[in-house]
Amino acid sequence: MGREEQIIAERKKKLEELEKAGINPYPHKYEQKDFSTEIKDKYAKLKNNDRTEDNVKISGRVMTVRDLGKLIFSTVQDSKGKIQIILKSEETDDKDFEIFKKFIDSGDIVGVEGKVMKTKTGEVSVLVQKLKILAKSVLPLPEKWHGIQDKEERYRKRYLDLIMNPDVKKVFEKRTIIIDTIREILKKKGFNEVDTPYLQAIYGGAKAKPFKTHLNALDMDLFLAISPELYLKRLIVGGYDKVFTMARCFRNEGIDRWHNPEFTNMEIYQAYADYNNMMDLFEEIYETCCKKVNGTTKVEFRGKTVDFKRPWKRMTMAAAIKKFADIDVEKMSEKEVCEYIKKNNIECHSEGWGWKIQSLFEHYCEDKIEQPTFIIDHPLETTPLCKKHRDGSKFCTLIERFEPFCMGAELGNAYSELNDPILQRELLEEQEKMLSSGDEEANPFDEDFVNAIETGMPPTGGLGLGIDRMIMLLTGQESIRDVLFFPFMKPETVNEKINVQETIEKDKKVKK
Repeated sequence: MGREEQIIAERKKKLEELEKAGINPYPHKYEQKDFSTEIKDKYAKLKNNDRTEDNVKISGRVMTVRDLGKLIFSTVQDSKGKIQIILKSEETDDKDFEIFKKFIDSGDIVGVEGKVMKTKTGEVSVLVQKLKILAKSVLPLPEKWHGIQDKEERYRKRYLDLIMNPDVKKVFEKRTIIIDTIREILKKKGFNEVDTPYLQAIYGGAKAKPFKTHLNALDMDLFLAISPELYLKRLIVGGYDKVFTMARCFRNEGIDRWHNPEFTNMEIYQAYADYNNMMDLFEEIYETCCKKVNGTTKVEFRGKTVDFKRPWKRMTMAAAIKKFADIDVEKMSEKEVCEYIKKNNIECHSEGWGWKIQSLFEHYCEDKIEQPTFIIDHPLETTPLCKKHRDGSKFCTLIERFEPFCMGAELGNAYSELNDPILQRELLEEQEKMLSSGDEEANPFDEDFVNAIETGMPPTGGLGLGIDRMIMLLTGQESIRDVLFFPFMKPETVNEKINVQETIEKDKKVKK
C-alpha cells in the first residue's frame, strides 16, 4: 500500500470513529460571522502577547497542523485568506480539544469560536474555545503544490489549484471585477444587456467552423453559437438603440495560448453610430478596466510593459504591411501580390484580392504589434457584414472594419455595420456558395436575418470584444487556460475516454 492509500485508509477509519462517537462529520450548516483578513486588519495594532475579550466565529479549511501536546497551532483558510488558530488544553473546550487532536487533518473544514489575540511573534490569531467539524476530507491535500510544474494537472483539478495557490484565486477575482466594470460602463451609457440563443438552427456572425449537435424532439441538427451578432442586429431592427451581451461562443478550431473551443465574447451594437464610435468605446473599456484592477493603465505582460492609456494608435492594414513587411500593396497589382505570396510560400485562406492582403498582414504583422493598436480599413472580402468604406480606395475595395491588436493577439472585431439589404443578400449568398464549395468557416444563408435587414436597420456600429483575452492581458497571464476556471482538456483517464467515445457512438446512431 502506497503512502497516499495509507492516508486515505486512516481518514476513513477516523470517519467511522466519529460516527461511533455520535459526531456528524458533515453537518448541514454553520453560521459564519467573521473572516480571516477582516480579523487581521481590525486587530493589526494589537500589541504582542495581548488578547481581547472580543469573540469571533470563523470557518474554513485546515491547511497546517502543528501539535505540541497541550498546545496546537493550525492555519485555517477561508474565502478571504488565512489566519492562525490556537488550541490550548486549559482554554479550549476539553471535548473539542480532543476532537481536533484525534480527528482533524489538513484539508478538513472546521468552524471555530474564540477570542482574538496576538502571539509573541506578532501574529494575529484566534484562541479557540469551541470547535465543530464541518467536513472531513478523505483525500489529502497535495504536498509541495507550489513546486509542481505540471500546469496540466492544475487545470484539470482547478479546485486544488485554488486551495493551494492564492494568486490563482486573485486572477479570477480580478476577472469578476473586470466584467462588473464593463457592465457598469455600458449601463451608464444606456446600453441594455440581453440574451441570445446558444443553440441555433442557422449559425453566423463570424468566420468559424461550428460545433454541430442534434435535437431529438424535432429530429433536426442544430449548431452551437459561434457569435451572437445576427440576433443582436435583429434587436436593433426591432427598435433597441443600444444592446450588448456577454455570450458563450463555441468554435471548432485549434487550442493554443489564445484559443479555447468555448470562450466568452461580448458584443455591443449601437444604432446611429459607426466604427469610429466603437473604437472610442473599445479603448475606454480597456483603459477603465485596467485602472480598476491594477491602479494604472500599464501592465507587465511577457516581459513587456503594455500601456492601455487612450488614445490608441490607429493604422490601416495596408500601412501595417508597409511598416512591418516593407511591402507597399497600394502600389502593387493583384498579379504582383499573387506572385509574391507564391514565391514566399505564404498561406492564403481563400481566393480573392482581399484575402491575399489579409494573408500578408497575418504573416508579417500580427505578431509584431505589441502596444494596443487598431488595425483599420480591411479588404471587402474579409467579412460579409460590414459597410464599404465611405472614402473608397484606389487599390482594392475596403470596408469600415477594425481589429485591435496587442502583444501579437487580436482583441476584438468591429464594423460600421452593413444595412444595405440588397448588398447584404448578395454577400451572404456568396458565403453560401463558399460553404457549399468546401469552406467550412463560411456561413450558411440566413433568410430571416436578411428579412430583418430588408425591414430596415438604422446606421449601426458594432463590436465584439474577447473577454478571456482581455483578462489575460490585464492580469498578465500567459495562457487563456489561466483565466478560465475549467479550460477544455484532452481526456486523461480511461473513463473519460470511454465517455467521449460513447457520446460519439450515440451521435452516429442519432444521425442514422
